[in-house]
Amino acid sequence: MIFDTHAHYDDEAFDRDREELLDSMKEQGVGRIVNACASIESLDRTRELMEKYPFLYGAIGIHPDDGEKVDERILEKIRLLSRHEKSVAIGEIGLDYYWHKEEKEHLLQQKIFRAQMDIAREEKLPFMIHSRDAAKDTLDIVREYVKAGMYGGIIHCFSYSKEIAREYLDMGLYLGIGGVVTFSNGKKLKEVVEYAPLSQLVLETDAPYLAPVPNRGKRNSSLNLPFVVQAIAEIKKIPPEEVEAVTWKNAAGLLHLPAAC
Repeated sequence: MIFDTHAHYDDEAFDRDREELLDSMKEQGVGRIVNACASIESLDRTRELMEKYPFLYGAIGIHPDDGEKVDERILEKIRLLSRHEKSVAIGEIGLDYYWHKEEKEHLLQQKIFRAQMDIAREEKLPFMIHSRDAAKDTLDIVREYVKAGMYGGIIHCFSYSKEIAREYLDMGLYLGIGGVVTFSNGKKLKEVVEYAPLSQLVLETDAPYLAPVPNRGKRNSSLNLPFVVQAIAEIKKIPPEEVEAVTWKNAAGLLHLPAAC
């Protein structure tokens, strides 16, 4: 069975067929999914999905793009929802400087990032990190928190160099690998996957985004993960079944879920 550690099934892209799609997961080999919050509105929608689907869990947090909307009330809502029996991580949190170029925006994102990392530490939960065009600042903050004592984490949709990957791997963290590893222009990620031990990789889709080849450009879902599994298997020269088994074990262990589905 496949473990999708990062998807967004609350997204409007699934409004037409969400129930039908999620109901089909187990029979098609997807055993567990973590729905990662992003917007403030996704907090409640993720709770609803967790409570409806036994195999679906939640990562609770606010994406850096929505950082300016986060206040003490929202942080308290994140904290309370993180205590839900099916909340397994704080995420998707981090830094994104791609659309946010101003220093004051960077400082605000860092403040909200730290506030949510504080919740992860205090609630004894792992974290799921989003980082785009913010390699150094993300690494510096994560290193600071891991040194102070955290409960593990995933660098979601890892997109940086092998040298930065080494820093995170040396901290005992996991790299989230999705559809980009199948792209013809995904050479950098292929190198990271070859370098990183399988014991520190987890599978993810970021659905509905980043569908793998041969479905690139279409709506993504967890049903596309066999293409990612196959790509990792080819890079590492191991059977696809080994990729599924080890990444399942990695995700279950990090998120404190039973090994058996």
